[in-house]
Amino acid sequence: MVKLVLLRHGESLANKSNVYTGWNDVALTAKGRAQAEAAGNLINLIPQYDPTHIHTSVLMRAIVTANIVADTCHFLYLPLTKTWRLNERHYGNLRGINKEESKKIFGKEQVLEWRRGFYAIPPAGKKVSSRRYARCDYHLLPRAESLYQTQLRVWPYYQDHVANRLKMGEDQLIVAHGSSLRALIKKLENINDQDIIKLEVPNAEPIIYTFNPQLEIIDKKILH
Repeated sequence: MVKLVLLRHGESLANKSNVYTGWNDVALTAKGRAQAEAAGNLINLIPQYDPTHIHTSVLMRAIVTANIVADTCHFLYLPLTKTWRLNERHYGNLRGINKEESKKIFGKEQVLEWRRGFYAIPPAGKKVSSRRYARCDYHLLPRAESLYQTQLRVWPYYQDHVANRLKMGEDQLIVAHGSSLRALIKKLENINDQDIIKLEVPNAEPIIYTFNPQLEIIDKKILH
């Protein structure tokens, strides 16, 4: 058996302000740092869990969470891969808007569809301009994404860089974001397009998957 742990970052400044963040780069709050440390302590309690690699996005709220967890768990020696493919979903022109305010502007049903629907794409914004994406194919970088489009970039990374290690019996740790993890979980658990609307991934609560050698899920736990 082999284990995969998924972890959403701790509370960010944008979470605290209840605004759409997406690819905006925001820091953790003091509460978020404490949550990351608490998550690390929970991960320490997972029996027979010995990861060989940590995977995260290129956004600081996930990177800092990964570093705090690694320090808490004495995993700092592990290789850490940062990839834009694990970034949060790109919310386009919704970025920076308060979520409650967006309901007044666009209507509750439209906002629910943008936030939770699988195929709905929010209004497009400008492509990001940052040195962290300098080596990426500019044409691959989104201006806005549906959850489906997020899955299209997350799943190949998972198959190429995570599943291959799991198949060799190596436990893995992914520290990412609410929507990028929802996109991955949908695929892992074969959740349909309607039920994915109800799926929530809370901040800093480790999700543990135990797989058999064929990478079929034999157990799932969420630590609180």
